Amino acid sequence: MSLRRVRAGKESSWCGEYRVMNRVALRILAMFCAIAFVAGALAGENERFLWKAVGRAQLKLADKTPLTWNVYQTEKKKQANLVLVQLGRRYLALDIKGKVAYYVFPSDLQAKGSDFESGDLFVQSRLMPTTAWTVRDVGPAEMIKLTLGDYGRALDVELPHMPDLRAFY
Repeated sequence: MSLRRVRAGKESSWCGEYRVMNRVALRILAMFCAIAFVAGALAGENERFLWKAVGRAQLKLADKTPLTWNVYQTEKKKQANLVLVQLGRRYLALDIKGKVAYYVFPSDLQAKGSDFESGDLFVQSRLMPTTAWTVRDVGPAEMIKLTLGDYGRALDVELPHMPDLRAFY
């Protein structure tokens, strides 16, 4: 009988060690998952934007077309409300939904051929004073009108709509 008790004692101590090792392994696994989740969240905050030139966009400053200008948008449909405008050597970032404009320094943009890549340009410290925002759908385009506070001039941007190809499916 004493032999059975010894064996039973050995089995129970082995099971106890196994349970402790399982708990430690689960804690380590949970810690790695938490670290991966935090790293993923931080990577989302440091999102990069790839700005592509909008081919048929039109831009006017005080009812005149500037000598050098361009309009850029991201390819992501979720970010269709974000627009980058080039006026000569000056860049502006527009958030159409928020009706807010931001100063953009040329050093914040990295050229990728005819396109640009940048970090987050929509920072509160670079807020530009603007007034009289109007966003309208004018058939084949979306018209954005605003008055720049530092210039005191009206900026008109027309962005063409993406073609609706649902009829071809």
